[in-house]
Amino acid sequence: MNVVLYSSTGCEYCKKIKADLTAWGLPYEERNVTENEAFFNDLHGQGIYSVPVTFLDHHPIIGYRPNAMKKKLQELGWTPGKQDGAKTAETVTQEALAEEDAAENVFATLTEEVLAETYDLVVIGGGPAGSSAAVYAARGRLKTLVIDKAPTAGALALTHKIANYPGVLGEVTGLELLTLMRRQAKQFGATFVRSNIVSVDVDSDIKVVKLPEGEARGRSLFVAVGSRGRAAKVKGEERFEGRGVSYCATCDAAFFADKTVAVVGDNAEAAEDAIQLARFASQVHVYLPGKSWGRDVPVDQVEGLSNVKVLPTHPLREVIGEDKFAGIVVGPNGKEQRVDVDGVFVYLAGNRPGTDFLGDTVKRDEEGYVVVDEYLRTSVEGVFAGGDARRTPVKQAVVAAADGAIAAMSADKHVNKRNRIVAQYS
Repeated sequence: MNVVLYSSTGCEYCKKIKADLTAWGLPYEERNVTENEAFFNDLHGQGIYSVPVTFLDHHPIIGYRPNAMKKKLQELGWTPGKQDGAKTAETVTQEALAEEDAAENVFATLTEEVLAETYDLVVIGGGPAGSSAAVYAARGRLKTLVIDKAPTAGALALTHKIANYPGVLGEVTGLELLTLMRRQAKQFGATFVRSNIVSVDVDSDIKVVKLPEGEARGRSLFVAVGSRGRAAKVKGEERFEGRGVSYCATCDAAFFADKTVAVVGDNAEAAEDAIQLARFASQVHVYLPGKSWGRDVPVDQVEGLSNVKVLPTHPLREVIGEDKFAGIVVGPNGKEQRVDVDGVFVYLAGNRPGTDFLGDTVKRDEEGYVVVDEYLRTSVEGVFAGGDARRTPVKQAVVAAADGAIAAMSADKHVNKRNRIVAQYS
């Protein structure tokens, strides 16, 4: 078995792959593209513009994908083993928690017994806001139910890398972080189930959440849904991931030195990475899906750069190429155009809260955000909202988690008819 790993200096996922290969007893040759320009050019010549890349008998695995590596190794007749005393990167960083089967272990079957209960708190959404609320509520001895339609498909769950969550050293995936939060809540007694929300009835003291399987009931309700995510990747995007399509300028900008690149997106991340790319690329074309930038974007910093051009109303339609990445197709319907660029950085995500199921039950603003006060109380007593369901200055996991804590303690005050919120200090 010939194994070659292309890495770069400071790459956390490269370290994880090296730990896995060592633990599996697989000797490998490391080629650091930061230290040796020839290795950098070697990847370029193969149309690969991202690290890490692991070649297993000339079969490339782009990115940190331990399960894909195991599958390819087995196809090649090699069964990954484990050396005595060795820890894989999955063990070291609890990567196994990020797999969907871990999510399944947290989420129980939605049974008649679950529907027959009246909970102290029902949480709609199992993201950082909902999971944090479950931790605080369950630990505060509120009988808690969390309902999520797709535990591995939320904005945080799909985040490839998180390095700034307080108390978490190194880099973790969003799903890895979420699963830790959910398991903590489950240990305190919270129940997690999968289901779709049809509607809610909040007119009485007992709040009713209507599901395809029946109705869930609670003395309080926390709306912690996320924003609407992307319906699907555009044609050709997945095929050229790591081969011209990237999602992280910090990781891959150096591959596009003196090249022409495109950035697609209108959020702060798109803007910040366009600034980063401008330091390397000769030209950066920024394509906004709509007419203008989103909120909290350093517009002047981006548009003030001489090698950055911003084009509004140019949604991404297709990533094109035969054997190698060749460019993109952008533009409104009927006016699509091909653009020849060397790479594209994609920053597209849902930006409207998924609160349609609420209808007129609680007050929402013109964009669908639930209107709340400082305690996250809505216009209906006993109903709270937070995370991406409310308008916040920034969309960050730590902010959503803080919302969950506030909502849980507010729900405790409501359910137990306290005069004030009781904080959890230990």
